[in-house]
Amino acid sequence: MLEPVQALLLIDLQLGSLAAVPEAPRLLDRAGDLLTRARQAGALVLHVQNDGAPGTPDAPGEPGWDLHFTVEPGARETTFRKLQDDSFADTPLSDLLAAHDVKSVALCGLMSEMCVSATARTALARGLRVVLPHDAHTTTGIPATATTPAVSAEVVSRVAEWALGDELEQVERAAEVRFSYLR
Repeated sequence: MLEPVQALLLIDLQLGSLAAVPEAPRLLDRAGDLLTRARQAGALVLHVQNDGAPGTPDAPGEPGWDLHFTVEPGARETTFRKLQDDSFADTPLSDLLAAHDVKSVALCGLMSEMCVSATARTALARGLRVVLPHDAHTTTGIPATATTPAVSAEVVSRVAEWALGDELEQVERAAEVRFSYLR
């Protein structure tokens, strides 16, 4: 049985980004379940909001920048903004985890091969235990070019998981993740 984790990190679950991924309803369902269970257990819950470049759907002030209503932060939860793929880069994430003595995190969100992967890599490099449910992150597919075939979003997500190596605790379903009370 999977050991409980102390924190849940919800990455870039913003309206504009969700509109671009085919698996958004499934992702929101899984993220909502993780969020509910993390809250019930008293785990640390952190929401990451990407500040996209001007003119992009996730640019601050644009309608796509807002977090999806099904995963809006609760009163005791922290939301922070980022400018890079890695949720640790120039953000308070490291300090927030250290302040609560967090040693283990579960990740969910967007995009598998970019922000989720970059955040997982840094968490692992910092010695954190990282749990990534296969059904709680997704991305877009890669379109075909004149010389290469299209790659489905599902394959891109799976390759992103595989590329993270064997230090990552990969689980098939978000329902397998358990949370512990954070003192």
